[in-house]
Amino acid sequence: MDGMTRSQVDKAESKDFALGKGPLRPRDAATLILLDREDGGFRVLMGRRHSRHAFMPGKFVFPGGRTDPADSRVPVAESLHPDEEAKLAGAPGRTSPARARAIAMSAIRETYEEAGLLIGRKGPFDTTKPDWQGFVEHGVQPSLDVLRFVARAITPPGRVRRFDTRFLAAWRSDVAVELADGGPTNELEELVWLPLGEAKEADVPVITRTVLDELEKRLAHDPLLHPGGQVPFYRMIRNRFIRDVL
Repeated sequence: MDGMTRSQVDKAESKDFALGKGPLRPRDAATLILLDREDGGFRVLMGRRHSRHAFMPGKFVFPGGRTDPADSRVPVAESLHPDEEAKLAGAPGRTSPARARAIAMSAIRETYEEAGLLIGRKGPFDTTKPDWQGFVEHGVQPSLDVLRFVARAITPPGRVRRFDTRFLAAWRSDVAVELADGGPTNELEELVWLPLGEAKEADVPVITRTVLDELEKRLAHDPLLHPGGQVPFYRMIRNRFIRDVL
């Protein structure tokens, strides 16, 4: 990021927007929907954002955040399933395989940072990337083969911050280490496992409720979330919300 931290970039972009320098370009981001099976149904992990946050304060959300290009250079135990990589890298706005890998890795990294959950496989792991030292310390090799691409949404123009967010899903059983004191960033005030129906009724952003609806329908006919499923894509074109299928 040319020597700037993520927060410095965010502040600079917000200042440009406030000065009328045009709409913000959406930044790549990823979020992880962690699922758990219970009594024939499904629960989902959600956390409440701090009220001081400029973006969606106080809302229940999934762990997630901005993609760092350096994430693509972190070694993994297993790569993305080919069908999932093709969906992440496909049109519209084609993405390189390296960028698709970085997006998927950022979902795993953010889940560790915000929730203290390390997704992957136990075993020796080494990298010099500072954001991944928790995986080194706890002996967890991040693994992408467990991820499923379930939705994509771009923040509409006119917002203080805009993201091109890929919603990925994994299972609680894919968590190799669960830290008792949560993640190192304390981004989320509380973490709760909610049944899917209750999660939709919580104080969540509209797009989160929409994605949960989509996921519930997909789980109804594909409870194992096989690779290569249809991915709804939400965005605004000419002041109209559009739903495409990837």
